[in-house]
Amino acid sequence: MKRTYLSLAMSVVFSMAGAAPLYAQQAAVDNTVAKQADAKQLGEVKVTARKREETLQDVPIAVSAFTAASLFNQNVQNLSDLQGKVPSLQVYAARGSNTTLTAYIRGIGQADPTWGFDPAVGIYLDDVYMARPQGALLDVFDVNRIEVLRGPQGSLYGKNTIGGAIKYVSNPLPTSTGGSVEGTLGTHGEKDLKANVGGATADGVWRARVAVASEHNDGFGKDITTGSRNGNKNTNAGRASLGFFPSNTFNAQLTVDGLRDNSNPRGAKMLAVNKLDPKYQPLPGDFDTRSGMAQLNHTELKGAALTLNWIASQAWTLKSITAYRDSSTNTNIDFDTLPEKIADVNAVYKDHQFSQELQANYDSGDTVHGVFGLYYFKGAASGQIHNIFLGSPPYSTLGLAQYGSTGGRMGTKSYAAYGDFSWDFAPQWSLDVGARLTEETKTALIQNYAFADGSFQTPVATLANFSGSHTSRNASPKLSLSWSVSDQIKLYASYSEGFHSGGYNIRANCVAIPSSCKPINDEKVQAYELGSKMTFFDDRLMMNTSLFRNVYSDIQLSVFTSYTLPNGSQGFFGDFTNAGKGHIDGLEEEFAWKPAENWTFSGNFSYLHTKYTQFLSSGVNIADTQRFTNAPKWSGGLALEHSYPLANGGSLSGRINYTYQSMVYPETTLSPLVAQPSYGLWNAGLIWQVSDPWTLSLQGTNLANKSYRTTGYNIAALGIVTGFYGAPRMVTLTARYKF
Repeated sequence: MKRTYLSLAMSVVFSMAGAAPLYAQQAAVDNTVAKQADAKQLGEVKVTARKREETLQDVPIAVSAFTAASLFNQNVQNLSDLQGKVPSLQVYAARGSNTTLTAYIRGIGQADPTWGFDPAVGIYLDDVYMARPQGALLDVFDVNRIEVLRGPQGSLYGKNTIGGAIKYVSNPLPTSTGGSVEGTLGTHGEKDLKANVGGATADGVWRARVAVASEHNDGFGKDITTGSRNGNKNTNAGRASLGFFPSNTFNAQLTVDGLRDNSNPRGAKMLAVNKLDPKYQPLPGDFDTRSGMAQLNHTELKGAALTLNWIASQAWTLKSITAYRDSSTNTNIDFDTLPEKIADVNAVYKDHQFSQELQANYDSGDTVHGVFGLYYFKGAASGQIHNIFLGSPPYSTLGLAQYGSTGGRMGTKSYAAYGDFSWDFAPQWSLDVGARLTEETKTALIQNYAFADGSFQTPVATLANFSGSHTSRNASPKLSLSWSVSDQIKLYASYSEGFHSGGYNIRANCVAIPSSCKPINDEKVQAYELGSKMTFFDDRLMMNTSLFRNVYSDIQLSVFTSYTLPNGSQGFFGDFTNAGKGHIDGLEEEFAWKPAENWTFSGNFSYLHTKYTQFLSSGVNIADTQRFTNAPKWSGGLALEHSYPLANGGSLSGRINYTYQSMVYPETTLSPLVAQPSYGLWNAGLIWQVSDPWTLSLQGTNLANKSYRTTGYNIAALGIVTGFYGAPRMVTLTARYKF
């Protein structure tokens, strides 16, 4: 008993030490999952973070999990809505896109969504790794749960997960006919439709499910040059699954999915007068532009996966996942947001990938549990980027215009073996040992040219024309020790290493910056973590704490590098380089408390202390002047929910929550104009379950209509300072019918 109260006191002290606003984390508050909880208790949430089913409170990993019901209640429409709901997670749409993902966990991620670089946070759709960020900002429909694993997860996954992993798990195939239809109307012309239906033969041998989503709105601003809307959402997605279940020990499931995004680019706000085009003042609206480029932002994504499951014995379960995916993107990016061609870019990306994963899960019901996997990945990504810099008078008439292309392809071939095994060597103690062995080869063809004019037909200079091959070999170990102090308290300590392969800079300029044509080194991280999973007061209070330190080396960063052209004017290109070394220290807390039968109070917070210890620029260590991007010092929030049962068996529930984060630098120049100061957002929802099949949901986000930036650009050589903003106040009404 003394240990219980001591542990509670320690956890409360950790929470109070943050003294920052806490964010509502509803991950463990869903009462619809496995455990039949008392009405005054929190319910259990099942996760597969270690490739086997466990409760959220039993797994010794920093993981947040969201069931389908909690995602609906919290109005999570796509993965970007998870920001603020998961400690240390920064996730948003890249640049002017609606569906290209930027994700950071604990200050580790990838800001440049071009084809040459892999994401540092792994995105998994039903266990299939998505190699490119285009289209990866997944719409939430027909979902069973979403899991977010924080920290490197190499011993559990065959591909890059140096920062963490986001797992999107779709609904299982049904054994009887059922489905739902959901329609949404809202401000800014929001019109969404989601539907799914599934069924099975009488004997259950054949099962199938189809789900679709169509999402549209009018955007949040306009191009005043043409009158067209900026960022108007026009996205359609679908998923179909067919399963063959001939016995209780074997099944095969085939899933195909696709997404088409025909949205216009989101508008970027000019934050300062462009010194090269000073007649234009910044517009008052956050989303309005004066672009001279056509509204083009087209993305297609499709994939297929065949999953075989075989219960080979009482202890062994075997699994095979064979998958193919491809995507294509054609987008215009008007960096200057003006009619003149100061920096106008058209980018075309294509990629395809094939992966094969074999898993063997061992669980004899005794003291040893684990998973072993073999992973093969082969992918090819290519693209062509046309850049026009200073392409309008007077600069074009003075011969200062620059026309350049970035082109080529990047091939990736990866082999990996991973394993993660836990041994309950004493009644209250468990040792977890894991590792991943990786060999990954990247082959590149880089062809970058300068052209005479905007037709891009006549090359006048070769900036880069070479091929190369870079092979990485890595062994990433993991060691974790957990102690079950009681049935309510679990403590753990872990050490793990993460690996993110290098490659080549697709924007290399061998003439101006010879070093840009050399291979990029692999990123590595050493992660130390202490954590606790606690429940108190007859499962009415849950508190999960993690304290960590990441030692980060050969950090890969995308930066804009300036250089002087022969005519004396300034040129620039997007360099991708190894910045140096640093460390990330942090404290994370998630809690949920049910003080009374129909009340739930929940939250999370994160504290990050990041520091570069080495950042070389022209041979000089400038670490003291640099900051980590997408790593706010404080972030978190609070949520309060109340449910009122109705006499007819329905219910009425309300939710209000507040999210907060301190100042964040979204780009590497650390421009104070682009940096987003601390801010908070108010959100609320009212859900009326009219009857068993009917539910009405009234949701409001950013109710105070706060103006805040998610990312931006500071390109000094071209006088460009712009910012992309989060959505303004949105109010939606959703009706859902289940059958």
